[in-house]
Amino acid sequence: MISMKNLGKVYKNGQIQVEALKNVNIDIEKEEFVAIMGPSGSGKSTLMNIIGCLDKSTSGEYWLDGINISTLNEVQLAKIRNLKIGFVFQSFNLLPRITALQNVELPMIYAGVGSKERRNRAISALERVGLEKRMHHKPNEMSGGQKQRVAIARALVNSPAIILADEPTGNLDSSSSEEIMSVFQDLNKEGVTIVLVTHEPDIAEHTKRVLRFRDGFLKSDEVVKKPLDAKEILKSYSVAEA
Repeated sequence: MISMKNLGKVYKNGQIQVEALKNVNIDIEKEEFVAIMGPSGSGKSTLMNIIGCLDKSTSGEYWLDGINISTLNEVQLAKIRNLKIGFVFQSFNLLPRITALQNVELPMIYAGVGSKERRNRAISALERVGLEKRMHHKPNEMSGGQKQRVAIARALVNSPAIILADEPTGNLDSSSSEEIMSVFQDLNKEGVTIVLVTHEPDIAEHTKRVLRFRDGFLKSDEVVKKPLDAKEILKSYSVAEA
């Protein structure tokens, strides 16, 4: 699904050059669930932008779903972003004046999908994240966890090759974070490839593999032997509250 070969990224500011990524080699297969971690300045945000086709590498190659992203122009990159990548952000990025259903329909409007199919696909995506009873509510009528589930549904509607989640639990409390990780785990079991950027070790432990960056280098690539089960953690919260 993702293949990066000798990837490098250099930012230039006058005579100053900053190497944000250095000789990165990564392969991510279909149906993987991967966390990217690292301190501020480690290169993880730059890597996320390259994976999401929001930026291009300075050197090396990046292949996404069989396409050499490194050779594409801005128009082609925009098309890839819309068709191949579903984005989930820390701040939800929902339009406040429209319903959850209408928010989920938005990517399909840009993709030229007809109104009837848009509605059906949006309803199906909201059902997948457990929000079928909230689809006609606006964001200000929802909890943080519900808003993030709307954002995940929106990311799903064009059947992307990959979902890229940038700190998706960063604005949520512990219980809501587990709800979101439960949704991601269920989607991954259904075959959705997910790459998640996080600074929270306990969130990374819900995934199947953790890539750690420091100073632009990939320092470690570890398989999570027994990922945390979000549903089981949510059950323990329920028992404690009872």
